[in-house]
Amino acid sequence: MRPGRISLEEGLAASRTGDLWIFRGYTVINRIMHAATNSPVNHVGMAVVIDDLPPLLWHAEIGKAMFDYWAGRHQRGTQLHDLREAVQRWQHRYGQRAFLRQLTPEVGQVEEDRMMLAIARLDGVRFPSYPGLALSWLRGRDAYVSRRDRERGRIAPNDAFCAEIVGRTLTEMGILRDEVPAQWYDPGRFWSGDSLPVREPWSYGAEIEVEPEPPEDDGEGAREVTREAGAAESATAQE
Repeated sequence: MRPGRISLEEGLAASRTGDLWIFRGYTVINRIMHAATNSPVNHVGMAVVIDDLPPLLWHAEIGKAMFDYWAGRHQRGTQLHDLREAVQRWQHRYGQRAFLRQLTPEVGQVEEDRMMLAIARLDGVRFPSYPGLALSWLRGRDAYVSRRDRERGRIAPNDAFCAEIVGRTLTEMGILRDEVPAQWYDPGRFWSGDSLPVREPWSYGAEIEVEPEPPEDDGEGAREVTREAGAAESATAQE
């Protein structure tokens, strides 16, 4: 697929396990956070495409409006969501532009099995508080990770944000090298302008922008509590 702009339908059809979905916002607060963190990205998730299920998005967010396919219920924190629903939510409710980065070659059964083990352990890990998020980011600036810390990294953390979850999962799948701590990852690391510690033979392609579809009026906005929606939108800037 050549770089450019594609429809959401095309993006869903093209998605394979391990592909990255990246979201960028352009509100004033988004731009402030971009400058503060030197990151052009607000949020990142990883595609999970398994037989007999719709394409899913593995990520972490503060809200619980969407159904978690792994837990079988609505919950906050690390979640496995319907990919179409998640992308539409980030595009329409949070005002983000969506981009797809494809992984080549496709993952095999070994990587998929490792991914499922990571999801089983990490699903439901809570989203960190804002001070905790900042502290985790600062700790992750030191990219060195000891052998002992690598082993400890297999234990589910108390809390984690979107980039850390994606980094942990791809590392355990064997796609990213385990030379840096999970806290080293921020959403901007997954943008093509940065560099990911990707193992051979894998590589990620350039960003392909996914155009939003017209929003469906299902009454969700009227039912959802305004305070929760505002908190979720604010969280995109913190990531």
